[in-house]
Amino acid sequence: MTMRQRHFIDTHKAVTGPFVFLLIALYGQWDNPTAWVYLALHGTYGLLWTLKSRFFPDKQWEQPTTLAYGLAIWGALSLYWLAPWLLMARGVAAPAWFLGMCSALYTMGVFLHFGADMQKHTFLRLRPNTLMTDGLWARLRNPNYFGELLIYLGFGLLAMHWAPLIVLLLFVLIVWLPNMRRKDRSLARYPEFAAYRARSKLFIPWLF
Repeated sequence: MTMRQRHFIDTHKAVTGPFVFLLIALYGQWDNPTAWVYLALHGTYGLLWTLKSRFFPDKQWEQPTTLAYGLAIWGALSLYWLAPWLLMARGVAAPAWFLGMCSALYTMGVFLHFGADMQKHTFLRLRPNTLMTDGLWARLRNPNYFGELLIYLGFGLLAMHWAPLIVLLLFVLIVWLPNMRRKDRSLARYPEFAAYRARSKLFIPWLF
């Protein structure tokens, strides 16, 4: 079987829940509501990602890869585990309003991320070689990435530490933004792209 990038990404997402549970056990955080909220959020995200990969996958992760590069993907994604480790090791107990805020960020992010990917998957099947400019993509050219930003902000803030936010910023600068720029260059082949670009933002609504 040909190894593909999604095989490494999907397995990492799938084991995140068990990994966070292991941290809860390791640091004895059984009575810490913040620990369980984190597990609920990041654990379910991992499951939702694997389901998304099964039913409406993103073609960019279908690229063949070597074992070495696949393990590099695993290593890079493991930086996201810094947040639960900091949370459990330090016994972070966030106030109730903060738990609610992080949960709200995660929920909005899941809606945008998975909703946008589902819309893209369906659109490309029904209307191939057509520029998508409606729905969640009408005013934002990367609503899926913006959703993912909200998701990981929800995770990172729960640790109540600056380090997970630096990790997220690095992913945005090194991986996400180059992917968005590359996609813009690809979509420029459509005559209507210039008008679409003029009325939409790249990544963050009303800002950028």
